[in-house]
Amino acid sequence: MPDMMEAGDIAFPHLGIYLTNVPRQFSVFGYTITLYAVIIALGVLLAVKLCEVVAKRTGRDGEVYWDFFVPLVFISVLCARIYYVVFSWDMYRDNPISVLYIHQGGLAIYGGVLGGFATLVVIARVVKKPYLEITDTVMFGLLAGQIIGRWGNFTNREAFGQYTDGLFAMRLPRAAVRIRDIAPSIAEHMQEGTNYIQVHPTFLYESCWNLALLLIMLLYVKHKRFDGEMILFYLGGYGLGRALIESLRTDQLQIGDTGMAVSQVLGICLFVFAVIVEFIVRTRLAHKAPAEAAGAAEAVITAETASPEGESEAAASPEGESGTDGSEDRIS
Repeated sequence: MPDMMEAGDIAFPHLGIYLTNVPRQFSVFGYTITLYAVIIALGVLLAVKLCEVVAKRTGRDGEVYWDFFVPLVFISVLCARIYYVVFSWDMYRDNPISVLYIHQGGLAIYGGVLGGFATLVVIARVVKKPYLEITDTVMFGLLAGQIIGRWGNFTNREAFGQYTDGLFAMRLPRAAVRIRDIAPSIAEHMQEGTNYIQVHPTFLYESCWNLALLLIMLLYVKHKRFDGEMILFYLGGYGLGRALIESLRTDQLQIGDTGMAVSQVLGICLFVFAVIVEFIVRTRLAHKAPAEAAGAAEAVITAETASPEGESEAAASPEGESGTDGSEDRIS
């Protein structure tokens, strides 16, 4: 591997991979389109298609998901932006109008998830489908979108972790990343005569974690015990993975001056919540007739997710990052 990297290069030295001139954007008829935007759009389409497939596989109407995905995505993106701004207000305090510059990035996945859950309440009423049934299916699409979307962080050279010399270590030219994301542990390992940093590709870790979680859910869905169980699988599975991976990242959004990463705290809370509710519902299922069990499952999950404490816990989660142009992280 060369000691000096060009601005557009990305390398995985221990895997023998060296990519040159990896673009961030391209032009079509004079209009600039970012690869990040293309990747997110592909993720959304894949998400809706997977929702359709899963719905049909479980004997339900798959076409309905194409009917409401536009408002669902729009509101989720809006909430993801609001969530990010709330936990990054210092970046916008001196220039509040920049809050509207969403094209510069700055979205938080957990904000989008919370907004999506709320929006699905309305959508379920409109399409006259049970909330837990429709949301269970949407969880598959959400995971698919996240798996694809994380690669937008790759093209933006963002959402990376601390220094590592492990198998999956990734090298990025120092000039291609946001300076404040270069943690002391990274800077200390920069060698003389080189111009790159070597870090954990946390975007890759999360994408792979989500893929594993999605495969498990696809194998299990036909055997689920109650409507709402896929929601718990997502909240618990993603929450645990995010909490672990977040500990490596250098761009954490934190809770005030506590030094605690919001996404890490929220991820742990959601994991514990999912385990407890799963245990409660399964215990009730074991002691109730099938007809009563379905109502019990919905009552427990709906009550728990709608409680004020659940909302306040959810309020503690975000993320963000950016490229060299000073733009913030697209997906946190």
